[in-house]
Amino acid sequence: MSLDLGETILQLDQVTRNLGQSYQARQNRLAELLQDADAVKPEQAREKTDRFYDPFLAAQVVDTLLGEISPPPPPAEWTAASVDGSHIDVDRHLPVPCYLLNLGGCVLTYGARADARFFSRPHLAAAPDELYLRDPLRPTDEAAVTGNLLGLYRTVRELERLAEEVRECPADLPTLALVDGTLVLWGLAGRSYPPFVQQAIINEGLLPALEEFRKLARERRVTLAAYVSLPRVTEVANAIRRCLCPNELAHCRESCSNRRSDRTPCSNSNDFMDREIFGELLAPGQRSPLYKTNSSVPREMYGARQQVYFYYLNAGEEIARMEVPQWVAEDEDLLSLGHSLIAEQCRRGQGYPVAISEAHEQAVVSGRDRQLFRQMVAETLEREGLAAYTSQKERAKQRPWV
Repeated sequence: MSLDLGETILQLDQVTRNLGQSYQARQNRLAELLQDADAVKPEQAREKTDRFYDPFLAAQVVDTLLGEISPPPPPAEWTAASVDGSHIDVDRHLPVPCYLLNLGGCVLTYGARADARFFSRPHLAAAPDELYLRDPLRPTDEAAVTGNLLGLYRTVRELERLAEEVRECPADLPTLALVDGTLVLWGLAGRSYPPFVQQAIINEGLLPALEEFRKLARERRVTLAAYVSLPRVTEVANAIRRCLCPNELAHCRESCSNRRSDRTPCSNSNDFMDREIFGELLAPGQRSPLYKTNSSVPREMYGARQQVYFYYLNAGEEIARMEVPQWVAEDEDLLSLGHSLIAEQCRRGQGYPVAISEAHEQAVVSGRDRQLFRQMVAETLEREGLAAYTSQKERAKQRPWV
């Protein structure tokens, strides 16, 4: 039996009615929260959030808790480069163990030398040294590059390819290097990956790629940022709660979780996401103050020079989270340049960066592409006189009896 849509729509109607009834009370609570947060002094905010470990993932305030910063005008000539990726994961129903990684992107030049260049390059990985990460000290210990781990590897490859493209950009033009997603490899948090996996993904992949951007920024005006669309995090909301709470952090553990508290004034921030807060504060193009993420992944794995900072940007149609590496956060010129160029990208893209949108079009692997890939695998095996088999479960999905 398929999904009962009639019963589902009745339950959905009830959920939406409940949301509508609580909307005004929620808005009143948000207004009260912002009013209280506005009274927090900058030095108090920095002191309250400057902690090595916070179980509630509260952002560290760099300057001030809340605020609005307008972008400077963009330069007359500049370049935006972006790389995105898609992949077809290892499929145990296929006769060949492999994955396909497709990296696509664009380099857009604005001004007197206006130009646009697009690229896409697939890579089929079937060799054992690509399908598995191995411990160099114990070669029998290995981790399959699939699922979450393949997603992490793809993120690293996107940054590596983007660095290659930025190096080829005109050296005399300010350059925005933009990636879709996050610089925080959240997939490593709380997972029991062995140390050699962290070594391969972080120390041999991510950090050298970020360091390459930092070297480029010494030679020319290059700024790097990661664009997180529709963010669902609560780091700033938790920082506000931390600043308003009169108790010590140890006391909060008794009555608070990552998203909720049972006591006022902390409870005013319950269930609010950061984007809701800045949706009330920021005009189109404006950004929030700068914050440092307290995620355990960069804090424990990225080292002292590559910590991740972030701010929120009103992109016109949404509140986006912009993440930048430490060397950008500590350079006011590069931070302002990134703000200016990202805001301009969003203006040109009607609320979303043009470069990321175009990079996605070059990288996307459609459902039809996935079907053709499976067919190509089978046909290639047949041409070589090899058996092209699949599981009975897969055949049953393709040819149901009823």
